Amino acid sequence: MTADPPTDGLLVDRYGRVVRDLRVSLTDKCNLRCTYCMPAEGLPWLADPQLLTDDEIVRLVGLAVRELGVTEVRFTGGEPLIRPGLVGIVAAVAALAPRPRISLTTNGLGLARLAPALRAAGLDRVNVSLDTLDAGRFARLTRRDRLADVLAGLAGASAAGLTPVKVNSVLMRGVNDDEAPALLRFALAHGYELRFIEQMPLDAQHGWDRSTMVTAEEILALLRTSFDLVPDPARRGAAPAETWLVDGGPARVGVIGSVTRPFCGDCDRTRLTADGQLRACLFATEESDLRAALRAGADDAELGRRWRTAMWGKRAGHGIDDPAFLQPARPMSAIGG
Repeated sequence: MTADPPTDGLLVDRYGRVVRDLRVSLTDKCNLRCTYCMPAEGLPWLADPQLLTDDEIVRLVGLAVRELGVTEVRFTGGEPLIRPGLVGIVAAVAALAPRPRISLTTNGLGLARLAPALRAAGLDRVNVSLDTLDAGRFARLTRRDRLADVLAGLAGASAAGLTPVKVNSVLMRGVNDDEAPALLRFALAHGYELRFIEQMPLDAQHGWDRSTMVTAEEILALLRTSFDLVPDPARRGAAPAETWLVDGGPARVGVIGSVTRPFCGDCDRTRLTADGQLRACLFATEESDLRAALRAGADDAELGRRWRTAMWGKRAGHGIDDPAFLQPARPMSAIGG
């Protein structure tokens, strides 16, 4: 590797990692108030003029796909289903050549209604967040009594062909960690792929405490009280989840150990926030402003140069175990998952 960022070609960093996966936040707003993510009253949302327009999003995604080597695009939030132009954005990205694989991470509210239109527009699959199967516990965790709507969204996504439908679950000690086997039984019964995610220091309240986090090892131990798990022989590649065959397979369960089993060495992601800021890492404390350049009239060559420079500066790892680690100022809802 040279000392300077490349002026053309793919998105690479100083450690030889090549970016293939673009995460695009469409909004910082959300219609749930999960206790581990934000306060009950919500957050100071971005003003509309600060948000990238639909056309600006499509232009930047198109640049990433055509010129920078991105092959996977994931739309996130906040809650992306509340973005008014979502279906049109998906359709425009699906029309790109080469066509990227397109997915969406959502809390599932409204998914039952939107799933057919999103599938018709070109969305390939969805990840749906679900931390509990108990309606009362769901209401306490999210501050909204909407479990039935999430379950309907999962079923609607499956019926529309947005498969494999993946379920993302965060276990919290003394809150819902008793539900690990039940969540896996639910996923197996419905043909969903379950992913448990270690709770990360990305809450708006900055109240994350490692001692209360349920670790990957603990998650596996909880699952093994009810299931036989063996490591998945399939190559993991850059996927964040380590997967295990359940009771001999072919069903699998994944665990994303971002904190205790980091996978930074294989990371292939770049992130674009809803207000047009580039982030080289979910836990980065610095951003690069593409929105200002875009609105000042920068051409694709200049935008590509800025993107390559931003990714060249990516750090070797997130550094959560470093005593000097600083939690990003932006919470997950503003960064995009």
